[in-house]
Amino acid sequence: MLMQRVHVCAAIILCMAHACLSFENQTVNNNITKSESNDFKSVINLVGNVTESLDTAKPDEDHTQAQRNASEDGEQMNKETHGAKPEERKPHRKSLILDCPPLGLESLKVSDDQLESSSYLSVGLGPHRGRLNIQSGLDDDDEYDGAWCAGVEDQEQWLQLNALRPTLFTGVILQGRNSIWSLNWVRTYKVQFSNDSSVWQPCMNGSEEAVFIGNEDLETPVLALFPEPSVAQYIRINPQTWFSNGTICLRAEVLGCPVPDPDSPHFSETESGSSDDLDFRHHNYNEMRKLMKSVNDKCPNITRIYTIGRSYTGLKLYVMEISDNPGKHELGEPEFRYVAGMHGNEVLGRELLLNLMQYICREYNQGNQRVIQLVKDTRIHLLPSMNPDGYETAYEKGSELSGWALGRYSFEGIDMNHNFPDLNNIMWDAQELAINKRRVSNHYIPMPEYYTSTEALVAPETRAVISWMQDIPFVLSANLHGGELVVTYPFDCTRDWIPRQDTPTADNDFFRWLATVYASTNLVMANPERRICHSEDFLQHNNIINGADWHTVPGSMNDFSYLHTNCFEITVELSCDKFPHASELPIEWENNKESLLLYMEQVHRGLKGVIRDKDTRAGIANAVIKVDGLGHDIRSAVDGDYWRLLNPGEYKITVWAEGYFPRIRHCSVGSEPHATICDFTLTKTSQDRLKQILASGGKIPRDNQVRIRAMRMRKLRASTKILNRRREQQRLNKIKRK
Repeated sequence: MLMQRVHVCAAIILCMAHACLSFENQTVNNNITKSESNDFKSVINLVGNVTESLDTAKPDEDHTQAQRNASEDGEQMNKETHGAKPEERKPHRKSLILDCPPLGLESLKVSDDQLESSSYLSVGLGPHRGRLNIQSGLDDDDEYDGAWCAGVEDQEQWLQLNALRPTLFTGVILQGRNSIWSLNWVRTYKVQFSNDSSVWQPCMNGSEEAVFIGNEDLETPVLALFPEPSVAQYIRINPQTWFSNGTICLRAEVLGCPVPDPDSPHFSETESGSSDDLDFRHHNYNEMRKLMKSVNDKCPNITRIYTIGRSYTGLKLYVMEISDNPGKHELGEPEFRYVAGMHGNEVLGRELLLNLMQYICREYNQGNQRVIQLVKDTRIHLLPSMNPDGYETAYEKGSELSGWALGRYSFEGIDMNHNFPDLNNIMWDAQELAINKRRVSNHYIPMPEYYTSTEALVAPETRAVISWMQDIPFVLSANLHGGELVVTYPFDCTRDWIPRQDTPTADNDFFRWLATVYASTNLVMANPERRICHSEDFLQHNNIINGADWHTVPGSMNDFSYLHTNCFEITVELSCDKFPHASELPIEWENNKESLLLYMEQVHRGLKGVIRDKDTRAGIANAVIKVDGLGHDIRSAVDGDYWRLLNPGEYKITVWAEGYFPRIRHCSVGSEPHATICDFTLTKTSQDRLKQILASGGKIPRDNQVRIRAMRMRKLRASTKILNRRREQQRLNKIKRK
């Protein structure tokens, strides 16, 4: 109730401002006068006080206690954590009278027809391209170029935004042109405001027209806050100087707070968002841990927090497990995972997973049968931040000032999406050399020997995830990214190093189903009227694409999951904006909520069963499950259970294990969203039969592949321990020197 009263209070104050100022539309010459600006300033200060109370309000005592408990837990974890201390890293933020969010040039909330310019160099450099962080195509001068560029080089050029309603403008963020072929950016600029796009009032700094500092490179976003926030409907950015060897080009974001106007067709009593009461904000490392702890406190019977390793600076990689029996693999229950934050500056996935764990906990406690069934039948693992070092770097700058790449890489500068072993080319090379290609392994391919050494350039985060993959028999996964709106499926790597080419797996049809499930239920991707993000029109592909047909990625996690484990994995590019402003998070949750839930439920499609010894009834581990007509095998888990994701149809299944006779069954997969049970019992090969094979000059089948795979994993873990000790010693040495 307190939160509702605060929101109502803020709305009333803004409406009072509207009544006092009449939005400047009733002035004689439509100019924004200094006296009106001063009148509004006092109202803004009052709204600022109300806004501050939103951050400190506590909805109930249970929430307060949970926060207190989580805080104590966080303090304890701080004592355990070595290396970087994110709690000391306060993001640098300039003080705004009212903390106004971006209007949405980057997020595409601002439509193309709201942007105009005095001139433009070409269609691909029109005003609709003047958006913060927009990326160009590979070639300059096409229809998807990397900025707005003026067609004339003089100080009369401008880029104009129509906010559609009276708006309190507080600042502008500028970048140069995104290009690998040219250098173009604006060094200084002026700003003007208008209510009718005819009469313009300059932004003033005292008695002089304000001149703002722009860019000195292509990519670094530069924020300029206005000396006096101004209410208007239109704003113009007017370049004054630019890079001497370039021309007038810029990408921009505008900060502003829409002012309520009941007479405007664009006015809404409530801003679009979410009806779910979740913690919609960006969480740094400590805040993330506190949130996870609070979820665990509220749902101790179905949640468990564990770690799979540490980042380079010592931050723990936390996982939230959700299950009706947390901490234990249950026979026949599939294991599912979501991974977010591989690229530290692609932060929406991180927040969505934190929202998801809150949502599942709350809905389970409230008796939501869909959620209860999901928790009962599935063991869910959520890793919200695979690259916490990179995230902390981006978080320090903030959502608009971190740019396109800051925080993407690990602390060591490694792109983890290229850091997994490239098993694709190992398999393809073996197929080229093999006389009988059917004998070439298509699953459980061991990582190469060189990858296991201490000298290999493998991030500690990557090592931790690989070890995690072998500890748990994951069946299905999705890797959450940002910067585009598309779902990609393996393979991610092309054959013969072609830049891009459709390179399907043996399970291409099922992967396309998985990608379609997410894309078709995502509210933005499913919108046929949506604007493309940058330069790729994924709408023509129904928002799904083979990863290699977009761009080749050797060493991706998707391909490694498929070729090294039983797990099917896709990549979801969640939004055009890698680091959405906190105000965008509620609607992003609504855009993705159904997709996140429905995708998890796909883990129950296809076949599942248990492979047992006929005599002892014990489960048989590492049995090979072959599907006739599909050139990709899987293996049973430690207890003998298996899960084979398949589309509806009739299948001939062959199961083989070392020391046993093979067994064949025909199994049917229906269209219902639950797996068909298809169990197998295997008979051990008799000693007499083994003697006959040897006597005839044959060889007893050996499963050397699984042995090599296990041996390489042991080597990787051993080298990881050595590297961890080295980093810990380096940290202690630094402390001693201080």
